[in-house]
Amino acid sequence: MLLHIPQILNPEQVALIRKQLDAADWTDGRATVGSQGARMKRNRQLSEHSAAGTELAHTVLAALAIHPTFFAAALPARTMPPLFNRYEGGEQYGVHIDGAVRNVAGATPGAGYQLRTDVSSTLFLSEPGDYDGGELVVHDTYGAHEVKLPAGDLILYPSTSRHEVTAVTRGCRISAFFWTQSMIRDDQRRGMLYELDQAIHALRRRHGDSDETVVLTGHYHNLLRLWAET
Repeated sequence: MLLHIPQILNPEQVALIRKQLDAADWTDGRATVGSQGARMKRNRQLSEHSAAGTELAHTVLAALAIHPTFFAAALPARTMPPLFNRYEGGEQYGVHIDGAVRNVAGATPGAGYQLRTDVSSTLFLSEPGDYDGGELVVHDTYGAHEVKLPAGDLILYPSTSRHEVTAVTRGCRISAFFWTQSMIRDDQRRGMLYELDQAIHALRRRHGDSDETVVLTGHYHNLLRLWAET
């Protein structure tokens, strides 16, 4: 499931985050990938251990926690604190697949944990007109899908997907990115639950509550109960 979720952040939130990021110190993005990824990755990242990175990650996590569409689509068991990257001057990231497991550092030694990457997300923090190139391209059995969204919008897709970021030839592309371990490991099942959830909400908006929507809601929760891993 490839899903565009508008307005995770509002313009005021984006402006505040960008102000902090524009003043931050950036490091080589290859520091957070293995040897294979380092050969294809050319960008910069905000250190996940920096005070600014920690504060901004909490801001994004708080916005995700109250966004119903993100919850319905990802069905998160755990979401890692977002990281932040920037591309400019021809920087790009070639075709790759994200690692299956991420080590997430804790606030104190020994408090970290491992997270299975089921769902990948990119939250755009630059407006599309501010840069040329820089499309996120997600490859699946239906072809290549180019994504370039307004600032504050998010794209969500299976972490099993091959994907890339094309070269930025003008301006600067800044975004947050992160992974979610879903209660529903299988993307097809997760997609089915999302479509069922959205159909139930549409029926309730159109016709109000009824015996039929109660039955459908029961099926949704019983399927979630059957498939969920927590």
